[in-house]
Amino acid sequence: MAGARQETRAEPATADREIVISRVIDAPRELVFEAFTELRHLSHWWGPEGFTTTTRSFEFREGGEWVFVLHGPDGTDYPEWIRWVRIAAPERIALLHGEFRDDPDAFESAVTFAPEGAAATRIEMRTVFPTKELRDEAVEKFHAIEGGRQTLDNLAAYVAETLRKGTES
Repeated sequence: MAGARQETRAEPATADREIVISRVIDAPRELVFEAFTELRHLSHWWGPEGFTTTTRSFEFREGGEWVFVLHGPDGTDYPEWIRWVRIAAPERIALLHGEFRDDPDAFESAVTFAPEGAAATRIEMRTVFPTKELRDEAVEKFHAIEGGRQTLDNLAAYVAETLRKGTES
């Protein structure tokens, strides 16, 4: 099934600081991009399994910010902050992600949305951490690779449900 294909790979130059997660979603690129960039959608799927999101502020534009809290299934709250650095709708988003504005440990991510076949989209999240140690901590302590995969699975499930509801109308 195309919707279940995932890949994880890194570029040689930054491999020790990088996480790359890719997944094919059985939906048109414009719909996947919309689900990734509009708050009315994000709040339904963002985060790993069992997590919920509370948004404090959201402005999707270059230089805009998304300030939110991820609530873990164990009751732990994780403050989060994203600045949208570059937006090329519906192909690519570059962002800076940390716990708070001016977080010295913030990492850079590029999210690309590429057509895959007639009606699917390959989404790739390429994240580069400032240091190998921060990348390793994200992987070991926060399970960033599995969490990223689960987040894209949640996006795929949400988009599939949105499409199903759209065809029932």
